Amino acid sequence: MKIAVLGAGAWGTAIAVAAAQRHDVLLWARDPAQAAHMAATACNQRYLPEVALPGRLQVGHDLAAACRHASDGLLILATPMSGLRATLQALPAAQPAVWLSKGFESGSGLLGHEIARSLRPGVACAVLSGPSFALEVARGQPTALVAASESATLADAAVDALHGDGLRVYTSTDVIGVEVGGALKNVLAIATGMLDGMAARGEPGGPGLNARAALITRGLAEMTRLGLALGARAETFMGLSGLGDLVLTATGDLSRNRKVGLLLAEGLALADVLSHLGHVAEGVYTARTAADRAARLGVDMPITQAVVAVLEGRLQPREAMALLMARQSRAEA
Repeated sequence: MKIAVLGAGAWGTAIAVAAAQRHDVLLWARDPAQAAHMAATACNQRYLPEVALPGRLQVGHDLAAACRHASDGLLILATPMSGLRATLQALPAAQPAVWLSKGFESGSGLLGHEIARSLRPGVACAVLSGPSFALEVARGQPTALVAASESATLADAAVDALHGDGLRVYTSTDVIGVEVGGALKNVLAIATGMLDGMAARGEPGGPGLNARAALITRGLAEMTRLGLALGARAETFMGLSGLGDLVLTATGDLSRNRKVGLLLAEGLALADVLSHLGHVAEGVYTARTAADRAARLGVDMPITQAVVAVLEGRLQPREAMALLMARQSRAEA
């Protein structure tokens, strides 16, 4: 199968490396200089320096050529959510696409499939999501993902392209649920990072492992409430793109969103956190948009709202935790 991956960040590079073990893969980089450097050094020095690129993996910067390469195969979009709309607009009108983007689009508040539906009605699309750090995927370490689409043909193509010894790919028709899980887990990982950062100080009466478990569990409930309000199925949030991705991103040391929370708990300003990070942390951009969309739907999301308040400088992490703990008792379900 011929596959083109559009976007040479860490995740796009990792998927390209994994697919190139069995397929003819072209990785497209927006920056010609980056593409040339990657092709010359067989390494993505900026985003994934730990992994050598397979010799059979092609790297280029011609978008039209990349789309032609995948015209009879599979086109995978590996842009941040902020770049998904522009990338979809640049594709051939009827070419199906699978994306890796996770989040709500800033401004519109739309999920990926809603953007695609508005731009390319009737064209098959899919989202690939689940608990996955790019570095582990690129190294071939065991990983399980889910490809969600209303098109069985496109979902099966994603399985054919990526399912192998180190990567297991399930399918789903619940695109909404998979996308909501992928978006909200980043916000909740920031919250968990803040909690873990406070716990590391060891202050009397400060949060510990009990608090972390409670936050992740209540965060999953929050994620599910928003998903159901948008039309998702409840069982999706017990799967890879819900609980699985949430646990990984909220607790794993490779999580950029968790790192944001840890640094905020140290007292760093958000601008300094993002400068220190050097990579996109989607939860920072998703939090406000998700909170606004939930408010329009009448969905209660106290953890997300607390994260927004910290990101916007209206609360310190400890104050946000205190507000959450002070909420009135209620039935769990």
